[in-house]
Amino acid sequence: MKTELNGVTYNIYQQGSGDPALVFLHYFGGSSRAWAAVIAPLAKEFRCIAPDLRGFGDSAAPPSGYSVRDYVADVVALVDTLELMHYVVVGHSMGGKFALAFAARQPRGLTSLVLLAPSPPTPEPMDDRERQRLLDGFGKPAATAETLRKITAQPLPAPLREQFIEDNLRSSKAAWDAWLEHGSREDVSDQMSGVNVPVVALSGTKDRAIPTDVVEREVVQWIKATRLTTLPDVGHLLPLEAP
Repeated sequence: MKTELNGVTYNIYQQGSGDPALVFLHYFGGSSRAWAAVIAPLAKEFRCIAPDLRGFGDSAAPPSGYSVRDYVADVVALVDTLELMHYVVVGHSMGGKFALAFAARQPRGLTSLVLLAPSPPTPEPMDDRERQRLLDGFGKPAATAETLRKITAQPLPAPLREQFIEDNLRSSKAAWDAWLEHGSREDVSDQMSGVNVPVVALSGTKDRAIPTDVVEREVVQWIKATRLTTLPDVGHLLPLEAP
């Protein structure tokens, strides 16, 4: 379905019914398609909602408005528009940071968070060389394939590999640059005391983008009630590698 959230046309995938609803926020350069294998079994019992975040997938890409605050405002608008009364937010990587900042607002109806290899509330530990490589690689298939190789523990099946590359290449440059230059560097840790729901964090033991020790140090440290589970021999793309 398509709907307007804060003046931006959002593409939202929905499947299933049941309470609580599950709201899925995808990784940087991804789309709602990343959650397909996760949603398939869950939709038998729950209402599953996966938006293409602004600037990614089939959602519109305004020229600006890509701060963590902007994305959190979109999640607030999504919950209001769909009239969700009880829901869980599931965030992966970039989407994990948005989920944390959203939860810090103590929104009505939120029952818990599930974080997959989350970008931390502190600036993401990305060195300048890797950041520049990603900035320079925008829209380049070879650079995208190199990124995929670096962040997965094992090669993905061909259809998922093609999906990752397609989603990556259709990201808007405004959203791409904004996350790398600003969003990933934003420090929202001072808001984390507001998170008052249970948090489950998952981390692959072979994640080289957001290693487990970063999740322990930069997420669990701020939210003591977080329960961290590690997945052996899994890299950064948990929804694709180990749904």
